[in-house]
Parts: sequence; C-alpha cells; structure tokens
Amino acid sequence: MLKQKLQQKLLQKLSPQQIQMIKLLEIPTMQLEQRIKRELEENPVLEEGREETDSDMQEEEETRSDEQDKDNEEFSIEDYLEDDDIPLYKTSAKNYSRDDKRDDIPFSVGSTFHEFLEAQLGLRKLDERQHALADYLIGNIDEDGYLRREIESVVDDLAFSLNVTATEEELLDLLRIIQDFDPVGIGARDLRECLLLQIRAKDQEHPEIALATKVIRHHFDEFTRKHYNKIRNKLGISDEVLKSAIDEILKLNPKPGSAFSDPLNKTSITIVPDFILENDDGEFQISLNSRNTPELRLSRTYSEMLQSYAAGKDKSSSEQKEAIHFVKQKLDSAKWFIDAIKQRQNTLMITMNAIIDYQREYFMEGEETLLKPMILKYIADRTGLDISTISRVANSKYIQTHFGIYPLKFFFSEGLQTESGEEVSSREIKRILQNCIDNEEKRKPLTDDKLASILQEKGYHIARRTVAKYREQLNIPVARMRKEL
Repeated sequence: MLKQKLQQKLLQKLSPQQIQMIKLLEIPTMQLEQRIKRELEENPVLEEGREETDSDMQEEEETRSDEQDKDNEEFSIEDYLEDDDIPLYKTSAKNYSRDDKRDDIPFSVGSTFHEFLEAQLGLRKLDERQHALADYLIGNIDEDGYLRREIESVVDDLAFSLNVTATEEELLDLLRIIQDFDPVGIGARDLRECLLLQIRAKDQEHPEIALATKVIRHHFDEFTRKHYNKIRNKLGISDEVLKSAIDEILKLNPKPGSAFSDPLNKTSITIVPDFILENDDGEFQISLNSRNTPELRLSRTYSEMLQSYAAGKDKSSSEQKEAIHFVKQKLDSAKWFIDAIKQRQNTLMITMNAIIDYQREYFMEGEETLLKPMILKYIADRTGLDISTISRVANSKYIQTHFGIYPLKFFFSEGLQTESGEEVSSREIKRILQNCIDNEEKRKPLTDDKLASILQEKGYHIARRTVAKYREQLNIPVARMRKEL
C-alpha cells in the first residue's frame, strides 16, 4: 500500500563552487595556468586583465572622446607625413654580397626505441611473412627491452587478431634474430636471459668472463640471493676469483632498452615553484608565483548586455529570453571561477605562512637537522582549516628558497622522543640510519636489529619494525642484499 509521508534528513552535500575550489586547490601552478586558459576559451564572459575601477572607466571615456575629436579634424600632421611615392632606396636593403652564405639549418626528427629496432629489422634478409611476424614481436617489446609475454600467447594473438597462423618454433627463430640487435640484451624474456645475451657478446677467452657466464647460467638463483658461499663451494674457487666474476656481471645492464638514448625524444620534468620565499635579514617575504597566471575580469560588454535586458528592453521573443539565460549562466560561472581563484590564493598563503612560522629555524639556516616534527594536524590547528585542505595544499606544490627548491611534503615528518624527552623529527633518525649503513662493513652488513641497538645507544628508543620501515623509505635493501665480497 502506497503512503505519503514527510521526512527530515540531514545531508551533507558539496556545492558546485566548493567542488571547483577543491579541484583548483590541489593542482600546481603549471596546471592552474592551463586550467585558466581552458576556462577563457570556454567562457566568453571571462577576460584577461585586472578588474576595472571608476578611474579606469573615466580614463577610457576620455580616450574615446579624444579619438573622436581627432577623427573630426579635417587635416592632421600625419596627412603631410604620408607619401605614396616612396623612393625605392628607402625600402630595399643591399647590405650583403653574392659571396655571403645563407645556409639553412635542417631540423632533425628523432626516432623512438621501436623505430630504432624496426630500422635494424629492415637490414635483415627476410621474406614478407617473416618481416611481419618479427615486426609484431618488436611491437610486444617494452621500453626496458624485454619481451614479457609468452610465445604461446603471441601465437594466439596472431591467430585471433590478425588471422595469421604461426608456430612457436617460427617465432623463436625470429626472436633470436631480434636478440642480435643493438643494444645487446634486447628481446630477452627474463633477467637471466638478458644478462646471458650480454655476457656472451664479450670475449669468453678471459677467465673472469667465462666464470661470469657459468654463474649466470647455472647458479643464477644463488647469485640473486647473494649466497656467495654456496657458489664458491660448488665451483671450488676463492673469494677473489668469484669477486672478479661478480664485478663483470655488475657491469651489465639489466634494462637494455634504457641504453637507447635519443636527445630529441627526452622528456624533462620542469618544476615550477608555487611559492617564492625571500629572506631579507631574518624577515621572510613569501609570495605566490603568478608569473604566467593572468588576471581575470568580467567582460563589461556582456554585463551591460544583461543590464539592458533586465531593464525591460526587448524581452518579448523567446530567443532573447534564451540569450538572457545564456549570458546570466556564463556570468555566474565566471564569478564563481574568479572567486575560486582568489580563495585558492588566500588558502595557499595562509597555509604557507603557518609552515614558515612553524619551521622558522630551518628556513633561516636551511639545515635539515633543524626541521621540527610536523604533521598535517599541527598546521590545520594553526590555520583553522581542515586537515584535508592542508593535504591538498601540500600535494604537488613546491617552494623556492634561498637554499633550493623543495616540495611542501618535505617539511612534514613524524616525531620521536629521545631519552631526555626532546622531540626530534624522523628525518634525523633516517639521516643517522643512512650514515650507519654507508659506513658499515660490506662483508658483514648491519641487520635491522643491530641498527635498532645502535639507535638506542644514541638515545633514540625505536623498534626494529620502525627501523625496517625507515630503511624501506630510504630505498635501502635488507642486510643480506647489501653484502659484498
């Protein structure tokens, strides 16, 4: 049975302005510039330039009146300066001779990694079918230079997608041809095969090269796990001989595709700082980097158009009502966007000033040991903003200081207490860990338990699992993987 009833609900919804503000807040300066350009293209009411004041409008009216007066003049000085019969010697330049060289600089277009392989394929004597199959195999090689797909899967793809029947033996023969291409190691299906292809290309007459080939071919698992004692006992060799073979293996490239370098195809990541900090004798001056960000204003033409329609002029037709609705919608959208940009700038400045005030000692000297433990909640409490807002500000933002450019995330770290009760940043703990590992004996590297003991001796009460976490954050492998002969 259907019933009608009233019900009250408390819902939390985001307005379009809030959604737009959130999106603008989390993007860096370079993306903000692109976002503003896109909004200028989509919204005709939005224009570049600062907002006009009453004095600006008065100056513009005076300029218009001066132009009208000038047009009304019967003659002007420019009329006498203009001359249709200009001598030829004034418009021609003969400041070069016939012997001068005017060479055009050709523009060279680089090639991609796969195009480089396809060019080598064209030098091999293959029929049309073999060339097509080999080209398909090259297309399955990734940027590291590996064929990470099973040959059986490639056979199935050829049958289903291209309606081409091929055998695994046929593709393996073509793969061996591709593995002979440069850089050496291309077309390998795993790391072991990649290293074998490279070591075989060297002179096997050298004893260390021959031993390195034997280690990769027969003792690869022990080598990857650094079980050097097992390898030494099985081969009956000394540590010095094994070390010479290991050194030859370490010279090989595990990613041969990275050896292909085309300077015209290199993509460089440009960091544009969002904040610029200047230190003037202990007085900090922080500013937003708005060098390529244009100022925005509303189009006065569309605003006057809407005012004229609102005054009751020509409101009868439906087309004019649609025009009123369109202009009003675009005006509201432009106002929302301008307000969101201003609010973004205000939020960024409030957050950055709070970070500088909290880490003042660090910004004075630039010494990492002066960094205080700081989490998002500390800055949120100081600014009165939400933690999610602080997180969006710290994401993908950079600041330019007198000692370098740093991401805002760099200044946030956890805190630990020493025996004396002093709170120190986790960055200091990581620095001590890095120094201990750099100075350890490589034949007997320090384990996580030993590192935890060293830190406790220095007055830092820290558990072994925390040491392991910090070590992983520093991209340092476990003790067994750091072992050297």
